[in-house]
Amino acid sequence: MNLHKKTIDDVQLRGKRVIIRADFNVPLDESLQITDDTRIRSTLPTINRVVDEGAKVILCSHLGRPKAAFEPKYSLAPIAKRLGRLLGKE
Repeated sequence: MNLHKKTIDDVQLRGKRVIIRADFNVPLDESLQITDDTRIRSTLPTINRVVDEGAKVILCSHLGRPKAAFEPKYSLAPIAKRLGRLLGKE
């Protein structure tokens, strides 16, 4: 049985779609502004590497622990905006 997990070093990425499960559960203040973007910044090397190698990135994450189908305070919109700015894709 082979227990070796493949990483982005083991596969050809050009032309592929790559799902990245990122931990974007960052702290927000009362006005829904990000107070610490360390978790977002920590994903940048992986995202940039995958894009630079010619793949399309699909990001998956969550924020908080919503109890209803949709709660605005748990929207990933502030994270998407910050990530876009950090990637230079505003």
